[in-house]
Amino acid sequence: MLRIGLFLLTNLAVLVLVGIIFNLLGFQGILDAQGVNLNLGALLTMCAIFGFGGAFISLLLSKTIARMSTRTQVIDQPRTADEQWLVETVRELSQKAGIGMPDVGIFPMPQANAFATGWNRNSALVAVSAGLLERFNRDEARAVIGHEIGHVANGDMVTLALIQGVVNTFVMFFARLVGFFVDRVLLKNEQGLGIGYYVTSIIMDIVFGAFAMMVVAWFSRRREFRADAAGASLASPQSMIAALQRIKAESEAGREAPLPSNMKAFGIFGNMGALMASHPPLENRILALQSR
Repeated sequence: MLRIGLFLLTNLAVLVLVGIIFNLLGFQGILDAQGVNLNLGALLTMCAIFGFGGAFISLLLSKTIARMSTRTQVIDQPRTADEQWLVETVRELSQKAGIGMPDVGIFPMPQANAFATGWNRNSALVAVSAGLLERFNRDEARAVIGHEIGHVANGDMVTLALIQGVVNTFVMFFARLVGFFVDRVLLKNEQGLGIGYYVTSIIMDIVFGAFAMMVVAWFSRRREFRADAAGASLASPQSMIAALQRIKAESEAGREAPLPSNMKAFGIFGNMGALMASHPPLENRILALQSR
């Protein structure tokens, strides 16, 4: 119920905010004066449908896409001691976090990594790399699993889909507004939509999309601190700090292997760049846990 309410309020906020912006700027009057009969309400509705629709289709398909892109093998029946421990640990921490038992998997990556995804907190997938199981001790691996279960328990997948839907809507909406403006006002096209509209819209989709990625990455970085806190709570603060220190050491040694781009936001590792980084610097994450 809370997530549905958040979804509806988010859409309402977009509609209200855009309406206020255009009233303040008088953009509709400028367009009307130039003979451009653009229905802003209909355009915004169309962009919201496609923007949120694309985000939520991706969310619904996230488990399938994750399994295929990482070649994750879901454990139906544990065959080894490591698989048995992994399934039992995920079950224990999931019960502690108050979520349904996720699917559990292992993906064939020699570097240490993990991710969680799924369309809701009771139908998720938690997977770890073969390298993590091989080199991390049980306490460190348990903390990493707690971090991923924290993503699920915090509803991060749905939250990110909502945020992505909002930025998708704005990107599509403003890109097409600029396209209309160039085509009708600057190029004086009066018959349908000309080449100026299509070329400009595509270019602005790319430009605005880059800024949108920065917004999503900012939310993703904030979410990582919450997942670290969840890992510390579900396992122990010392184990979570030790796991992050181990990851930092492997990264500095050149052993880091980022997940596919569509999975970075839900992994324990991430791009360590600045504005586009899906994860905060490991030093900051460690300091945040040490200061708790």
